[in-house]
Amino acid sequence: MSFTQLKSTQVAFLEKHLRGTGREMSAAQAEATYGIQNLRARISELRSIGLRVRKSVNTEGRTAYAVSRRDVFGDQYKLLA
Repeated sequence: MSFTQLKSTQVAFLEKHLRGTGREMSAAQAEATYGIQNLRARISELRSIGLRVRKSVNTEGRTAYAVSRRDVFGDQYKLLA
């Protein structure tokens, strides 16, 4: 199993990687590619800081998450740097 080393926190990485890009990520993709073992917890942290997270089912039948560009207050600035 080979995955990318993250140079930031997992939550900051997920905000940058998913927010406003139209990308989705499932738990299996997060673990295999980035070594994020508990994606649901990281998504919960994104929600707790005010980001809008969409949940859908991907083509493999797994839950996938995407993050809206705007947060719950309507702002677009990055919350985590």
